Amino acid sequence: MGFLMVVIENAPPSLRGRLSLWLVELRAGVYAGNYSVRVREMIWDQVVSGIGKGNAVMAWHTPNDAGFDFETVGSNRRIPREMDGIKLISYLVDLNKRK
Repeated sequence: MGFLMVVIENAPPSLRGRLSLWLVELRAGVYAGNYSVRVREMIWDQVVSGIGKGNAVMAWHTPNDAGFDFETVGSNRRIPREMDGIKLISYLVDLNKRK
């Protein structure tokens, strides 16, 4: 068993309802729970198949150097990158806002 958190943006109500079956919604679009790897993977499959045009991230506790791992789906300015075996986040530049 391990702690996990899912954050969704612009997700369809059907996905929000499905996540509410397994996880506690701490804030709008922020879900938390404590599940096995198998259940975590099933929840992520539900997120991936139901996210539509939205985006999501799921993070969970794991015994690595950072203490956690994460997956993302959908379009977002924050892009996961791996450096020296550690996942980090890089940010895409919004060219519409640059002058």
